[in-house]
Amino acid sequence: MSRIAGTHFATLWEEIADLGHTLRYVDAGGYRTRVLDLPGAAPDAQTVVLASGTSGHIEAWTQNVRAFVEAGFRVVGYDYPGHGYTSPAGHPLEIRDYEEHLLALLDALELERVHLAGESLGGWLALKFAPKHPDRLHTVILSAPGGRVVGEPQLDRTQSVSVRAASEPTFENVKKRLQVVIHDPRNITDELVRVRQAIYARDGFSMANVSALREPERRWRNRVTDDDFAAVPVPALMVWTDNEPTGDEAEGERLCRLIPDGEYLLIRGAAHWPQWEGAAEFNAAAVAFLKKHAGRRNHA
Repeated sequence: MSRIAGTHFATLWEEIADLGHTLRYVDAGGYRTRVLDLPGAAPDAQTVVLASGTSGHIEAWTQNVRAFVEAGFRVVGYDYPGHGYTSPAGHPLEIRDYEEHLLALLDALELERVHLAGESLGGWLALKFAPKHPDRLHTVILSAPGGRVVGEPQLDRTQSVSVRAASEPTFENVKKRLQVVIHDPRNITDELVRVRQAIYARDGFSMANVSALREPERRWRNRVTDDDFAAVPVPALMVWTDNEPTGDEAEGERLCRLIPDGEYLLIRGAAHWPQWEGAAEFNAAAVAFLKKHAGRRNHA
């Protein structure tokens, strides 16, 4: 169980300090990719791969890694090209770039088949990756998945706050960027802000490249549709919130019903980071879901 108590949110170091882990860099598709690797309880433990949101990084999963490890799973968190501490991207990133990078990472780590947990952009990636590579996945966890074409005012606000945070990465500007995804500002830790400040200030960091999918034309051609939900070929846990900016509770339920083998979890009091703000409930449901399907080792 995560050691979250009341309103205290543990730091990444608190969560993993007494767990075996490595933080290293792996070449994946030509990108020097930052990877956090926590071994499972057994040599053949199944692996949960954590995929973050736009301009995100491994630390977005701070409140979840311990729960997965203690449930017996190996956990691999990584930073996308241009994100976190992975080498910068030299061009605007589209879903195909994220798919190719993920595939290269799985090959580099010799991971034949994994559970893929994605939040926001990570859920978008999972929805597009799963139908193309069903043989590489056991399940997917879709935590407030992105990618649908929604109202432009919300996208405009997100983009403007992101640009300001990247061009002037002050503590307050970066915190405002995080307030786009976290409902209660009291749930934004200093560590989370400081880590993102440092990332935005890195040489070569380009918000234009990592946020390219917010551009209307590019977003449209990469968009997630109802057909994408209907095409998910593996069991899926769909996680939604009561303050999700891209759709209300009814929309989350509707999208989940499209998934052939989908389960629905609603987190209350959260916005676009249910895995963070509703960590205890998220972890319990995710672990139960993963254990339920962990026996599936078919390679058809």
